[in-house]
Amino acid sequence: MLDKIVAFDKQLFVFLNGLGSETFDGYWLLITKQIYWTPLFLLVLFILQKRIGWKQTGIVLLFLAFLILVSDQVANLFKNSVQRLRPCNDPEIKDIIRIVKDSKSFSFFSGHAVNSMGCTVFVFLLFKKHFKYPYLLFLFPLIFAYSRIYLGLHFPLDILTGYVFGIFFGFLFFKLHQYLQPKYFAIS
Repeated sequence: MLDKIVAFDKQLFVFLNGLGSETFDGYWLLITKQIYWTPLFLLVLFILQKRIGWKQTGIVLLFLAFLILVSDQVANLFKNSVQRLRPCNDPEIKDIIRIVKDSKSFSFFSGHAVNSMGCTVFVFLLFKKHFKYPYLLFLFPLIFAYSRIYLGLHFPLDILTGYVFGIFFGFLFFKLHQYLQPKYFAIS
């Protein structure tokens, strides 16, 4: 059963990765770097600050930092335990795929996917009662994580598993924030 899932995952990767073209490689190389998302992060930070103030925004940033720290370490633990080769290093497919960027680290599961989805879920849960279209926030992890497939760095299952863990961590840290915020972080 696991062999069939891995085989399907590779086939789906080859298909999705094959949709790329050299014309767009530079674009996807930009998309995959967090620094180029700074304008979006600053916009969300600005909106958040306007809604809840500087002190509460600082607390939210602290929770996001811990969320990223925990989710990233869990992803690294899985990568080093499972030791799945990245598509760009997989001898079975590396000669038939588009490799735009390579990496020597392991693939399962995607740190980009878990971090981006975790932060998005956390911020979404904070925003959902204040805004009409908070679901638009989910465009970020979808585009950001797809860039990893496009570039030849992650299989779809790496991304989906990262999303599942990200949803879990985002919800967990939101609940932790809700629990601790009135007790320790109340506005005085």
